[in-house]
Amino acid sequence: MKRIILLLAISTTFLFQGCTTNEEIKADLLAEVFEVRASFTAANNYSRLITLNPPIYNSDMVLVYRLFDVINGQSVWRQLPQAVYIAQGELDYNFDFTRNDINLFLESDFDLATLGATWSQNQIFRVVIIPGYFSNKNNKAVDFNDYNAVVKAFNIKNSQVKIIQ
Repeated sequence: MKRIILLLAISTTFLFQGCTTNEEIKADLLAEVFEVRASFTAANNYSRLITLNPPIYNSDMVLVYRLFDVINGQSVWRQLPQAVYIAQGELDYNFDFTRNDINLFLESDFDLATLGATWSQNQIFRVVIIPGYFSNKNNKAVDFNDYNAVVKAFNIKNSQVKIIQ
């Protein structure tokens, strides 16, 4: 009888250790990043709608970063919303989202028709979707303003970034 209880205790210990590993694996598989290129014009109302298929859960966190610059081969990502001050005034890159889509859009205190191509054409964004369970569990330790810190915290490799056309 003592052997059965001892065997059961050892098995339970291994079972619970396995759960932690499975949670870490799930976090790696469920957090995702995709990259999208957007051009903003009057024809698309200075916005780009990205459909999420499948839809995300209500508890999921969506973070969006814009490629601001490349310095010495290193990408510089800035979290949205992002204000940029140019000759015409303040230009804001922003987004909103539902379970079904993400809308990237421009706002400004000037007529967007006067905006140059540098600021409106072929803009590159990275969207990070973090499942609610994992975002709640890890959010105190992660600087969400820092794209590199986010992908490191959720163990997302550059090779896992999906490109959306």
